[in-house]
Amino acid sequence: MTAIVEAAGLTKRFGKVTAVDDVSFSLEEGGIHGLLGRNGAGKTTLMQLLTGQDFASAGRARIFGENPVENAGAVGRTCFIKESQVYPDDFKGRHVLAVAPRFFPHWEADLAARLVDAFQVPLDRRIKKLSRGQRSAIGVVVGIASRAELTLLDEPYAGLDAVARRRFYDLLLEDYAEHPRTILLSTHLIDEAAALLQRVLVIDKGRLVIDADAEDLRGSATTLVGRAADVDAFAARHEVLERTAIGAIASVTLAGLSAEDKRAAASAGLEATAVSLQELIVRRTGGAVTEEVSA
Repeated sequence: MTAIVEAAGLTKRFGKVTAVDDVSFSLEEGGIHGLLGRNGAGKTTLMQLLTGQDFASAGRARIFGENPVENAGAVGRTCFIKESQVYPDDFKGRHVLAVAPRFFPHWEADLAARLVDAFQVPLDRRIKKLSRGQRSAIGVVVGIASRAELTLLDEPYAGLDAVARRRFYDLLLEDYAEHPRTILLSTHLIDEAAALLQRVLVIDKGRLVIDADAEDLRGSATTLVGRAADVDAFAARHEVLERTAIGAIASVTLAGLSAEDKRAAASAGLEATAVSLQELIVRRTGGAVTEEVSA
């Protein structure tokens, strides 16, 4: 398949701060993928590099096989919507929808109208007078209705309440099913978006720490609870992501347990539970932790 997005040794420094640090990955055509990580991890900077909105300090970015910087042809096939999207001071919502077809050749006006109704977007009010949630809704409308070949959504839905965010996920998935394209979704609300994702990229302190299929990650870590001595004896043979203890009882999260390992844990009297994608990423980006709590 064709690589739509490529990063090779991509690095961005702001003075002494390295916002993106030697990141390399590629995304093939099609799919909804997640760029996950904490706030401030470097997600927005990475997306700006991929879309030519900033210059790399080192390495290279490619979209559709081309350098995106000052490349109208490649960027014209892309829609990049940010939470902090900026519009002209006198723009109203209807102005945004009126100019959108000039930038997005696959713009679907009927879909935009349905989305406006779904999110109750006030189109005749100046954008600078809108609430954060209403501005987010405008970004969501543009991001979905653009039907751009490559769509990058940098948490534009973060201002929406939980009900509206669920509506966003449902509508995005519904339209993607009918009109497949390549979507890169940035979020720190991992559990909410997990079911949509086919590929997961996790960035932490500017570095890419996970690049894997979402299905492979689900259930790839397990938490075991039992007597501290039994837990520690079992954990000694495995990769420990986190350990806590309260008196004589310990809990340990381990990576990569096989079915045979889990049967052995049960035989040792340990209780096993699967770790969610969000919990796994928190542990991966937070590092292994050992915490002793007095009873």
